[in-house]
Amino acid sequence: MSSETVDVVLRLLAVFVVFLVLPLVIGQTEHKVMAHMQGRLGPMYAGGFHGWAQLVADGVKFAQKEDVVPRDADRRVFQLAPAVALLPYLLVLVALPLGPGNAVGQVVDAGIFFVLAVMGVGVLGSLMAGWASANKFSLLGGLRTAAQLLAYELPMLLAAASVAMAAGTVSLPGIVEAFHWWWVPWQIVGGLVFFTAGLAELQRPPFDMPVADSEIIFGAYTEYTGLRFAMFLLAEYAGIVVLCGLTTVLFLGGWHGPFGADGLGWLWTLLKTAVLAFVVIWLRVSYPRLREDQLQKLAWTVLIPLALAQIALTGVVKVVMQ
Repeated sequence: MSSETVDVVLRLLAVFVVFLVLPLVIGQTEHKVMAHMQGRLGPMYAGGFHGWAQLVADGVKFAQKEDVVPRDADRRVFQLAPAVALLPYLLVLVALPLGPGNAVGQVVDAGIFFVLAVMGVGVLGSLMAGWASANKFSLLGGLRTAAQLLAYELPMLLAAASVAMAAGTVSLPGIVEAFHWWWVPWQIVGGLVFFTAGLAELQRPPFDMPVADSEIIFGAYTEYTGLRFAMFLLAEYAGIVVLCGLTTVLFLGGWHGPFGADGLGWLWTLLKTAVLAFVVIWLRVSYPRLREDQLQKLAWTVLIPLALAQIALTGVVKVVMQ
């Protein structure tokens, strides 16, 4: 086996380890942050000190539950949906640069197009689950997921296009290399649009109408139990890692730190991603759920005009600089 092949295998193995570890860390952190912010006592007791075993207890609970498939469900599609929801985030992590040089699973020349296209595929898991469950509540949740994807995919793409225009490339490592700190105030509106649209695509509160328990039980996932249900939850946490990592790479300079220590670039990327993940959890416990009409109105009357304005500003600044 050649040294180049070994290098690729090691980098892909590292990406897989990150994929298995970071979503679980986000899940454990969410338990603790929500417990502190909302005064929840339960998650602070499991295992003793600070409830360290809560995530382990959840894993055992999911593993012990019976794997039930509804009698009238499309069995093959029903069983395949959790994997379709989860695996696209692994493919995105492969193209996400952690640091300079070879600190990326695989460099993709059209990185922005690749990651945004693959992230969109993950929503198909929810659509498949809702359609295959033979449950009206699940079907309604799947339809809401589709409507939400259509509304929020456009502002997300427009915001990412603004950064690509500024950097003059659609390669993710190329965008980070072209980054300057004075971009932050200039591109902040695009960053907020991208981050907000990403939260909506992940169906995170306050954009969780497709899984509104007070209306449609748990949306497309109502009929799922055990490990298949756990895979949907893991896909949500993996999506948080991917969204925060992408926001870091596109709008916060990726591996660039205040001291110019590119040798610790991977650490700066992880720190920025962790801060954004905390913001995601903070938003969950801070804001009430939007109504369906409010959710659509925010996308079409607020985020899309802001994203278009950001592209116009980027074009003006590029012309002035040249």
